[in-house]
Amino acid sequence: MKSEKAEGPAGALGARGAAHGGANGGGAHGGAERAAERGTEAPRKPAARQTREHAIRGIAVAPGIAIGLIYDTSEIPAEAPRRNIQPGQVEAERQRLTDAVALSRKQLGKLKSRLAILPEEAQEELAPLLDAYVLMLGNSRLLRGARKRIETGLLAAETAVQDEAEAIAALILSARDDDRAGLKRRADEVREIARRLTRNLTATPFRSLKDVPEGSILVAEELTPADAALLDPSRIAGVATEEGGADGHTAIMLRALGIPSVLGCVGLTESAQRGDQAVLDGSAGTIVLRPGEAALEKGREALAAFAKERAKLAKLRRLPAVTTDGEPVELQANLEIPAELPLIAQAGAQGIGLLRTEFLFMNREDLPDEEAQTQAYAQVLEAMGTDQVTIRVLDWGGEKDMEALSQGIAPTHAGPNPALGLRGLRLLLKRPELLEAQFAAILRVADRGNVRILLPLVTNPSEVKEAREVYERVARRLRRKGVHLPDRLPELGCMIETPGAALAADAIALEADFFAIGTNDLAMYTLAVDRAEAEVSHLYDPLHPAVLRLMQFATEAALRLRMPVSVCGEMAGNPRLVPLLLGLGIRCLSMNASAIPRVKQMVRSLDIADCARFARRVMEQSDPQRIHELVMGFGSGSEKG
Repeated sequence: MKSEKAEGPAGALGARGAAHGGANGGGAHGGAERAAERGTEAPRKPAARQTREHAIRGIAVAPGIAIGLIYDTSEIPAEAPRRNIQPGQVEAERQRLTDAVALSRKQLGKLKSRLAILPEEAQEELAPLLDAYVLMLGNSRLLRGARKRIETGLLAAETAVQDEAEAIAALILSARDDDRAGLKRRADEVREIARRLTRNLTATPFRSLKDVPEGSILVAEELTPADAALLDPSRIAGVATEEGGADGHTAIMLRALGIPSVLGCVGLTESAQRGDQAVLDGSAGTIVLRPGEAALEKGREALAAFAKERAKLAKLRRLPAVTTDGEPVELQANLEIPAELPLIAQAGAQGIGLLRTEFLFMNREDLPDEEAQTQAYAQVLEAMGTDQVTIRVLDWGGEKDMEALSQGIAPTHAGPNPALGLRGLRLLLKRPELLEAQFAAILRVADRGNVRILLPLVTNPSEVKEAREVYERVARRLRRKGVHLPDRLPELGCMIETPGAALAADAIALEADFFAIGTNDLAMYTLAVDRAEAEVSHLYDPLHPAVLRLMQFATEAALRLRMPVSVCGEMAGNPRLVPLLLGLGIRCLSMNASAIPRVKQMVRSLDIADCARFARRVMEQSDPQRIHELVMGFGSGSEKG
């Protein structure tokens, strides 16, 4: 990780800062807490005052406009050079690590106690993340590996922690997984715990955010989720950082707090000076430092327009997703971790169309038992009330790093073609105890909400039939034990995400209760393109006629049997593609929660007859470029007919 600097008085960003303790501070032997009490500052570097307007583009993270004065904040670097030890120092280093772990757990406990004063959405975002941090401070892979490096590698505790964390992070990031954002989040979680341990091992104080003036735009090199939890959204006008991305926990936290934010602003900390005026646009992903009158006026206009648009979209939350001719469309949300539940509520989703259960198996050395899974599913169902929740059972692939599954349960390496190996439903049928535990946990909470179950990577009807036999066997076992189950078991559906499944959809439909078309994997498998590979990513195109024809075939197979069918890939969250999807017969779309308001806005502007005519015209095309032109041109007049 990049070293972080500390906060200090006005001036250019440098290695300076007033330390603070509390929930986010402290040292393994109390040094950081004492430094915080003294208000120690790191040395500051003087800088000439800049006056010219300077615009920086970053990553749009949390929408909104902020006009205010810059308040720069950074952390004192944790000085932890690589250090070896003598054999006689091993026990002392182990004890240092034990003390740092205990202090880190205490800090996280204090931080969690502060959650009550945050907005409910922010509380629900941070609490599960803090729980994950606490788990990593238990008998985790990180700490086991660090202790082993101390003992066998004769490394100082901080060196051992950093080396082990980077090894784990590198292993996570090397996985050939389409969900790169999820991999990065997991790697960042490990690095964040290593960072906290290192600061405590070296008695280095943490960042202070308690003195930020009201109405300020906070500028930093980087913010952690724990830093974001210390922000007061009633005082902070906006946030801009040099590092970070749209999919990390910090970004999710900033969105939950409702603070306009732009991350990944290269060169920001060199150009921003405390006290400078700035205009931040969290929707466009820009920050203008020292704006001239024209930029200020543009910012004021954008602020007024955003307020108007926000009020308009807020009204949509309570309005139905229905076309102009009265056709209802279900708009649901995809959920990767329970921490995202508040965003689903804010967006006005009509349920969860895809709950990924992989989060239960990540960052742990053992498999989650039936009870642990039951509690996790109950939390989601209770939060969603009567809204439908579709739970996808474990979609593990040989390219994913799940320590709990690598202990003789699944292949320990990805193989030459991980996307084509033992993964998804294939693995679950080979190791039915995994599937049985998930089925049992879901069935035990079935009477707490409106739930259904989704099978991943189905390729032929026999797989669905075999899975249903396991499902019904588990239900019989639970009933014999006296567990109350609904008279009618939750529906069992299939992901359609391979060409084989799409082409066999008419046969698979006879065994399944519903379909969910996963357009991301369907496009990847159809076009033989991994969009994470830079050399071929330009060939990834969900609007390729082959992909669209497979979607059409699967949709028509479902509709012939009057069976529900949804789209839960990225196509569902793109407003421009909604007319085509509705025209193909899709009436349920599941997407990232943030996309729902604009998709609903599009739905409410459409006429189903227009969409059907448009889809027929698109499906007549064989040239991907022409399809893109038609999709982008829909609504201009000529493209409707």
